[in-house]
Amino acid sequence: MNEPLGSVSTDPFALMAIIRMQSEIAKLGLDLGGVVSHVVDRIQTLTNAEGATVEFAEGEEMVHRGVSGIAEPLLGVRTKREGSLSGLCVEQGKVLRSDDTDNDSRVDMDAYRKVGVRSMVIAPLDHNGTAVGVLKIVSTSTNAFTTRDVRVLELMSELIAAAMYHSAKNETNPLYVQATHDSLTGLANRALYYDRLHQRLRLARRHSDSFAILNIDMDGLKSINDRFGHRAGDAAICETAARISKISRRADAIARLGGDEFGAILADIKTRDGALTVAERLSEEICQPFQFEGQRISLNASIGIGVFPQDGDEIEALIEAADRSMYVVKRARTSR
Repeated sequence: MNEPLGSVSTDPFALMAIIRMQSEIAKLGLDLGGVVSHVVDRIQTLTNAEGATVEFAEGEEMVHRGVSGIAEPLLGVRTKREGSLSGLCVEQGKVLRSDDTDNDSRVDMDAYRKVGVRSMVIAPLDHNGTAVGVLKIVSTSTNAFTTRDVRVLELMSELIAAAMYHSAKNETNPLYVQATHDSLTGLANRALYYDRLHQRLRLARRHSDSFAILNIDMDGLKSINDRFGHRAGDAAICETAARISKISRRADAIARLGGDEFGAILADIKTRDGALTVAERLSEEICQPFQFEGQRISLNASIGIGVFPQDGDEIEALIEAADRSMYVVKRARTSR
């Protein structure tokens, strides 16, 4: 632990893994959101981390845009930049660590206490000479991280920073859009969806209001890929996204959550019947065939509903309720 960081040589296995990751990231192209997700998923296999996060500095807040492991409940959570170790990392532009968060006044524990974080290491994400976010590894144990872990974290943060640079250089959209939107459909990605879900939940609690979420699962995407090819599958995903966007209202938030999954936050829905009406209209719109290169391809989707606060007053409970509802629809369709 006393060895200077600059003199530490990362072991060959870690170096080979990072080189492989460079190749994998190159395949993701300009999909910065995909790069962030990939890095936080893989960094746990290379360090003693039990979880990892990427936080972007947005105004006076730090926003969790990528999560893995024990940090998964933090996706979309916002914390104040001032008075947090992540904010200090952005301000100073250097690696910071806390070996015992309970006894470190620099750490804002409000977000991390519920997932049991006791130690963390944070590296800045540098874009054009400015720290715009952080990559963080966390553990439920004190003194969990070695000097090797710190070096691996630095190398991984450089991979994300390089992806940031190329995303911003090659696209006219701001870096924020690259990190928060799905590259195929242009919809919000999972990270932005959870951010908006957290904000909607706070508003609903503050004003004793109601809202609903929809979990939308495409049916038959695999058979489309198998029969017509992956280009047709991508076209089916884009067509579904367009049809969801057509039905959604200005106040709603919709996202592609990954693969064949979409989500929607219905801001002004007060009852389950209101959510059901929207789901039925959406189902009618989606379940129309579309043309792709002269082929008539059928589309279908199963839609589940979760209503706040009837189905739960926490995000996890709402998601689970919508999933249960969706699988009831899917099983009924399969049995028919």
